[in-house]
Amino acid sequence: MRLIVGLGNPGAEYFGTRHNAGFQLVSQLAEELHLNLKLETKFHGLCAHLGQGESQLWLLEPQTFMNISGRAVAALCQFYKIPVNQILVVHDELDLEPGIAKLKWGGGLGGHNGLKSIASHLGTKDYWRLRIGIGHPGDRNAVVSYVLRPPRKEEAPQIDDAIQRSLAVWPLIAKGDCQAAMLKLHTKA
Repeated sequence: MRLIVGLGNPGAEYFGTRHNAGFQLVSQLAEELHLNLKLETKFHGLCAHLGQGESQLWLLEPQTFMNISGRAVAALCQFYKIPVNQILVVHDELDLEPGIAKLKWGGGLGGHNGLKSIASHLGTKDYWRLRIGIGHPGDRNAVVSYVLRPPRKEEAPQIDDAIQRSLAVWPLIAKGDCQAAMLKLHTKA
């Protein structure tokens, strides 16, 4: 992987909301890698990088708001010539219960506006995704307010656990062994 994108919305009012699960994971990964995320205006986001040349890894938290996340992803990918098969997008997932994390290649967009924007800007839906379960409110009309609120008291530790288990398989993802990462992540101990 050469680019890890965490999806979320910038601003203090969105900090800790369900929709910012991607930001939460990327921020924790940056901390583990001893990297500082800094605003890079040409990439429309908070960025950090490690390594050089082909072995360079970028972390990105778009600061464009969820619905136009693709602008930041495309800008960084085009500048550094990062192919889509070396991108991992980390995002909240309504279709997974809190505590569940799933890694997958491509697939549908599930109505997720961040994924729609990225697919539109990259011209493909084929990139790696790390889906962090946040659960569903049960009513599709309640989705917007649901994702923009913090998780309930009992859900927050479950979401944190899914993020920690995802970070535990990071070394496998980093070296490109996504099949082994999937097996480990998808198998509950």
